[in-house]
Amino acid sequence: MKSKISIDLHKLSRFVNLFLPILAIIFFLAGLKLSFYYHFLTVSFLFATALNVFYLYLQNGHALLRNFGLLAQGRYMLESVGPELRQYLYASDTEEKPFNRLERAEVYRKSQNIDSASSFGSLHTFDATELKIRHSLFPTPTSELTPYSLTFGEERGIENTHTIRKPYIISAMSYGALGKNAVRALARGAKLADITMNTGEGGYPKYHLMEGCDLIFQLGTAKFGVRNKDGTLNEEKLKEIADKPTIKMIEIKLSQGAKPGKGGLLPKEKISDEIAELRGVSKEHDVVSPAFHSECKDYTSLTQFIKRVQNIANIPVGIKLCIGDLAQFENMIQEFKKQDIFPDWITIDGSEGGTGAAPRAFIDRVGMPLLPALKGANDALNEAGVRNRLKLLASGKLIGPGRQMLAFCLGADAICSARGFMLSLGCIQAIQCGSNACPVGITTHDPKLEHGLDISIKAARVRNYVNNLKHDIDELVAATGCQSINDLSFKHLYVPADSSISPHVPNN
Repeated sequence: MKSKISIDLHKLSRFVNLFLPILAIIFFLAGLKLSFYYHFLTVSFLFATALNVFYLYLQNGHALLRNFGLLAQGRYMLESVGPELRQYLYASDTEEKPFNRLERAEVYRKSQNIDSASSFGSLHTFDATELKIRHSLFPTPTSELTPYSLTFGEERGIENTHTIRKPYIISAMSYGALGKNAVRALARGAKLADITMNTGEGGYPKYHLMEGCDLIFQLGTAKFGVRNKDGTLNEEKLKEIADKPTIKMIEIKLSQGAKPGKGGLLPKEKISDEIAELRGVSKEHDVVSPAFHSECKDYTSLTQFIKRVQNIANIPVGIKLCIGDLAQFENMIQEFKKQDIFPDWITIDGSEGGTGAAPRAFIDRVGMPLLPALKGANDALNEAGVRNRLKLLASGKLIGPGRQMLAFCLGADAICSARGFMLSLGCIQAIQCGSNACPVGITTHDPKLEHGLDISIKAARVRNYVNNLKHDIDELVAATGCQSINDLSFKHLYVPADSSISPHVPNN
């Protein structure tokens, strides 16, 4: 016969409610008769009694507190520290989301230049459902690999092309989403690592520009920094920014993986006077960007808007989107082909992408995951015969070399990552990005919290992270028998027949 242990919370609550004042009286009498020091306990229990009375009889906002008093407060306290208890005491190395302890540790070790080799085998479960990289019986010596190089704008023959020498771009993170120290650390690290950084849609990129790295100016749906009062594009302001020597490219953000079909959100708690000025907004309420560009109402107007920005900027111009319907993506490509107007690149952002703030329903339920979307986009471009007219970038949980290799094999020319670089700065995945309470000073504007982020030290970690990623990617490419990332293709993946990206998987 099984015994069942249970607690009658109503009886326990009545017991607590009764004994709090009784204990206060007992310690008061002990303080009078035995020792003055008992009065310290008298004060403590009087305070607890008063607080309990407030919870039970005066407040009416929380039913649990009204029914159970201080006992319910204990429940709220445990709930508030639940994520930390799970993270540090109970969760295994492979359980946490969105990134588990193993994934975070690999980034930390790479950013600190510590060997990230592991022992005794993988902790993942191998059941023939996972994507795997096909290695070759005859690997390529790493000394014979072709140096990586990718030039944006060469397809249009423009004068101001931009070439990257490493397959990494720091993905869009604005000043606003990040604090100024984090922006400067990333920008300085990008300069040290010789990679390009996306400014995000935060308006005039003051702190991004301070460190002299190559930048992509992101043109979001609200057009912060380059907008007219009615929200339309101000061509003169865009031209002024595009003419800055460190602004190498412009990205038109159509949608973001974590919240496609909805504009960006910056909570009012994070809007300082400076951010309000740079964005041209009020600090009295949340800033919500439109869900789409007012100039882009159909495929034709979207294509014309891309051309308009290209004419204004005279530097490479690309677009970023999360795919919701591959048929729409194919229609867009057909319109590009019809008008003979192509962006210089397309960034495919997976629905697993991160964000500072978004409704949970959008984060969980909207948009295509990166890998099937990336394969679908690459197939659509090839089938339309225009894959050579633009570059294809990938974004969405691409913090480690293994998943990055999957993206390269599915058609990506380069990798965009935001959270990987946040982890390189020391992000502990506290999930406080939208609250202005980031404990490591990355996504906050609180000077006391930002103080903990040393720009020089963190910039060096960004450089280390990039260099160690590139080292691992070189070794993985060599293992496939290829000579460069450009040689990777779908045939270099083992894809199970029931995978979401396997409609054309060969039987062998």
